[in-house]
Amino acid sequence: MKKHIPNFLTCLNLAIGCVGIYYTLQGDGPEAFYFVIAAGLFDFLDGFAARMLRVQSEIGKQLDSLSDLVSFGLLPTFFMMQWLQETSTYFWIAIIIAVFSAIRLAVFNLDESQSDSFKGLPTPANAIMLTSLIFLPFEIYEYTLISICIFSAIMLVSPIRLIALKFSSSGWKGNEDRWILIIGILILLAVFRWTSFPYIIPFYIMVSVISYVARSAR
Repeated sequence: MKKHIPNFLTCLNLAIGCVGIYYTLQGDGPEAFYFVIAAGLFDFLDGFAARMLRVQSEIGKQLDSLSDLVSFGLLPTFFMMQWLQETSTYFWIAIIIAVFSAIRLAVFNLDESQSDSFKGLPTPANAIMLTSLIFLPFEIYEYTLISICIFSAIMLVSPIRLIALKFSSSGWKGNEDRWILIIGILILLAVFRWTSFPYIIPFYIMVSVISYVARSAR
């Protein structure tokens, strides 16, 4: 039975994504973010359980990607479409989020160089970045939202190396960028609480880019 536990957790990720889409289409904006976070929790737990139980499988890998496409591809797509539809006739531009999320997940499944870092923005991080925009204390206008959709799609498939929180050891040496990222996020959460979420993923991208440039310069 233990070999089915990770896949069960993955299916919960998928189910939460489906419910999140339903509520998003009802116009409940903040709900989308909460469902993305809940789906992200099960997305983490399925991989963790598979490694702990040593039951990784190819079907689990593919099921995980299909679930991620729903929870972290379609859900933020409908979220942005609903938001854009209120102010713009170009709301369909948000579809590129789902398309590029699918490309991102397909590439990730075939790219063996992403074991200790990510190439491009992971779909869960992208979904958090988009759905957390609802917590910004100011209004975002039409062309800014369109620009965010385009930026999101580009980041998903960009060649930029981003930090993966996979520690070979718990020490500072060799993990400087990871610890800086974690400490920075904790400070943002402590100071700004819920309103910090729109800034966490841009902060993650910034730290990753600086780390990548620093490593390349050595």
